[in-house]
Amino acid sequence: MKVGVAMFCTDYSMQPTELAAALEARGFESLWLPEHSHIPLSRVSPFPPGGDLPKKYYDVMDPFVALGAAAAVTTSLRLATGICLVAQRDAIQTAKAVASLDQISKGRFLFGVGPGWNRDEMENHGVLFNSRMDIMGEKVAAMREIWTQPKAEFHGKFVDFDPMMTWPKPIQKPHPPVIVGGGVPYGARRALAYGNGWVPNATRPGYRLLDRMDEYREMEKAAGRKVPISAFGVEHDPKSWNAYENAGIDRIILSVPSEPADTILPILDRWAATL
Repeated sequence: MKVGVAMFCTDYSMQPTELAAALEARGFESLWLPEHSHIPLSRVSPFPPGGDLPKKYYDVMDPFVALGAAAAVTTSLRLATGICLVAQRDAIQTAKAVASLDQISKGRFLFGVGPGWNRDEMENHGVLFNSRMDIMGEKVAAMREIWTQPKAEFHGKFVDFDPMMTWPKPIQKPHPPVIVGGGVPYGARRALAYGNGWVPNATRPGYRLLDRMDEYREMEKAAGRKVPISAFGVEHDPKSWNAYENAGIDRIILSVPSEPADTILPILDRWAATL
């Protein structure tokens, strides 16, 4: 089982270059960076885990810029969006960002995607909240055409372009893994429909991934396919990690706070001792 780490990189946290180098030196497999373009002060959408929205959500860096910097100081660490808010992004420009990062990292990028939860954020981008699932699926399909075809063309409800050329193409073939976020059953259904992996949250209020794995395995049988599973936000106690491996989960992702290196490095050292 692989072990990755996620952090909201901010101007007051450990810098992404520092964090990436520290993770690689300690044997961690991947670095996952989330995305929010902004947080509208209207705050229409409740925070999914409950309570007040943490400050780091307002302050988080662009994940593609931060991961590009991380790629420059590492050689083996996988670099992932955890997750990219595809529905509120331009498909053509995002396809280029993904391919560019895969080139810069020499094929180490993992494209974690999700529909998002913040209604007013995405509606500032002109995206209807209730259409976000369909928009995400169509934009992923359009990006796959761009990554794999020398003269890409796509005509859908939300993405529409005539034959065009754009480079670079990704190093990974046919393209970097598209790892779809969300829980059971809806996120899992999307991952099995068009993903190369699934990244559910390990816990949510009233929800625990390990308690839903039997239900998910039945969904795999119905879909006739399996995808690797990356459990996001796993408990920090290493004694709890074996349960994920025993459940057939391929990767766990541990979240660290947006704090300076003197706070983060001792946490990484404790975890690294169990890898």
